[in-house]
Amino acid sequence: MASQQVSAKKQSELQLQYSNYKNNLQQLAQKIGDVEQEAEEHKLVLETLEPLTKDRKCFRMINGVLVERTVKDVEPALKTNSEGLKKVLDDLVKQYKSKQDEMEKWKVRLSTPRQFF
Repeated sequence: MASQQVSAKKQSELQLQYSNYKNNLQQLAQKIGDVEQEAEEHKLVLETLEPLTKDRKCFRMINGVLVERTVKDVEPALKTNSEGLKKVLDDLVKQYKSKQDEMEKWKVRLSTPRQFF
């Protein structure tokens, strides 16, 4: 009976570890999706501004406030933000792959029979 309690406790610990891995992967996937969406929005805005004259009036949302600017003022900031988002996205994808590999190694380690000497 004591061995059943130990194995039940061990099983619940393993289940908790597995759930933690899955939750971490899910959170990273959500962040990746959010950053991808924001990067796509920046790309769309840049494509829209490209054919316009540089002195044309445009509006930009900064901290919840709509500000009037010109295309020439807004484009560099958008390009910088877009490049930053791409770097963040690359980092998040690397983190995701790393966590996924870590989880796979954990699974393999658990499924490998252990020999006791």
